Amino acid sequence: MAGLRLIVGLGNPGAEHARTRHNAGFRFVDVLAEQAGARFGLESKLFGETAKIEIDGRSLWLLKPATYMNLSGKSVTAALRYWKIEPEETLVAHDELDLAPGTARLKFDGGHGGQNGLRDTMQLLGHGRFHRLRIGIGHPGHKDRVTPWVLGRAGRDDEAAIERAIDDAIHVLPLAVAGDFNEAMKRLHTPT
Repeated sequence: MAGLRLIVGLGNPGAEHARTRHNAGFRFVDVLAEQAGARFGLESKLFGETAKIEIDGRSLWLLKPATYMNLSGKSVTAALRYWKIEPEETLVAHDELDLAPGTARLKFDGGHGGQNGLRDTMQLLGHGRFHRLRIGIGHPGHKDRVTPWVLGRAGRDDEAAIERAIDDAIHVLPLAVAGDFNEAMKRLHTPT
């Protein structure tokens, strides 16, 4: 399978959203950029912020859509067209209600599970054939509480667990970048 050329972090722009659960995807790519010593810059034609990093000698683009979550697909599809990258060479990192904080899972294809950034991206692509990194944020227990939950900040323990999950995912990322997704999944999904 082809390796990765683009990693998209989903989230909402603006300081008021910076540490919310919904911005787990932004936080993942922020950590990647920080570790690589890269800076994000606004790329208006791609409706987002971009940075370029290297992992094990491979160049990768990082993208943070500036469109707000519900319109993420506009930025993702613009970047794919502009850089001539296939959806299969893309990893989309996002918050996941159905996973507990501290859990991160890699996945290829599938539905959007109600995640609006995925929903919009899939609608514009016409399919879901791209890689996802699902970063667990837990569920508030009732669907009526989901919006304030995802737009709220995690408590101290959950916050630490989310950061740990991001670190775990970054640890296996070189395997995914090289195209060895099965090994990356095995290591990420198997408790040590």
